[in-house]
Amino acid sequence: MTGHASRRVLLFAATTGYQIRMFDDAARRLGVDLTLATDRCPVLDDPWGDRAIPVRFGDVPASLEALRGRDFDGIAAVGDAPAVLAAEAACLLGVPFHPPAAARACHDKNESRRLFQKAGLPVPRFFRAPLAEPPESAAERAPYPCVLKPLGLSASRGVIRANDPREFATAFHRIRRLVGQDRYLQVEAYIPGREFAVEGIVTHGAPCILAIFDKPDPLEGPFFEETIYVTPSRESPAVQQVMRKTVERAVQALGLYHGPFHAELRYNDQGAWMLEVAARPIGGLCARTLRPLEELIVRHAVGEDISGLELDQTASGVMMIPIPRAGVFQGVAGTEDARAVEGIEDVIISAKEGQMLVPLPEGATYLGFIFARAGDPAAVERSLRRAHAALRFRIGMALPAFSPAP
Repeated sequence: MTGHASRRVLLFAATTGYQIRMFDDAARRLGVDLTLATDRCPVLDDPWGDRAIPVRFGDVPASLEALRGRDFDGIAAVGDAPAVLAAEAACLLGVPFHPPAAARACHDKNESRRLFQKAGLPVPRFFRAPLAEPPESAAERAPYPCVLKPLGLSASRGVIRANDPREFATAFHRIRRLVGQDRYLQVEAYIPGREFAVEGIVTHGAPCILAIFDKPDPLEGPFFEETIYVTPSRESPAVQQVMRKTVERAVQALGLYHGPFHAELRYNDQGAWMLEVAARPIGGLCARTLRPLEELIVRHAVGEDISGLELDQTASGVMMIPIPRAGVFQGVAGTEDARAVEGIEDVIISAKEGQMLVPLPEGATYLGFIFARAGDPAAVERSLRRAHAALRFRIGMALPAFSPAP
């Protein structure tokens, strides 16, 4: 074990976050005291027995009051809303992290596009449409094909492609029902090309790329459900260099300063196009593809020099098992067959029996995750697809609620 027990890190994360256990394990190995700040009920007295500090990600002033006077050496965050609160807390506590304005810009698709444009990065035509206006009015201003997006949701929730005004109006109404109280949505020209994810970390304003993920499944719409991530990328060194430089410019344009980031972009004949950058690491169980990511983040948070540290370079990947249709999850067969596929490390079914399944664009969950490691990225992808083909999911019809006549 390395490190000193006196070092303390405050982790902002939801109680249901998959990564909390991995961060806790990493902190224990390093001798770092990890405290969780999470959105649980403040009335109950430590219901989970984890000494967590109760906060509300949507109520920054009250959450900061709960943190005032406490002492930490570093801050980390998992999730977009937790990252915004973590940035505010870092200012209060006097520890380095991303500035609040940068974290908020990452959480606002219109503001991030504006900052990318100001920095000279290529951006599609875009505008912000009021949800209160008739969709036909916004449809007249839209470039086609276009993509409609909620300003603040992540993981492709509510992201819908429209090829004509009729599809635009349908997508507009679906997003308006999904986001409720939001005032605007984003409209931008569709960017063709291959899609990638980039994981990195910023140290006092200097970004460092840790990994590039290929997304081998085409993401062309009408919805944009992510499935397979594979690293290292199989793109040429020249293409990877263009993507690295573009992401670094985007990170600096947003003003990210100290901590992890997760970026999404597309590449076509015109070069690299940023989709978004998040002020937090890759989400949930997907982080298991990058070992030891949580340990690196904790070391960075307490001020260690991580320039000499590298993630495991073994080819790895994850499949986020998509929900094929709405209904009630009744179970799955074939998990042992899937685990027996060469290269598969684990198959985790996160859906619970009886759970109502909602696919994208409204849904926010997956059926589970498949993890693989192999000698090269192509073998990783083959293993993931073979394992997925071995799974047989049972999804029942959701019956409408019955109300007896009075």
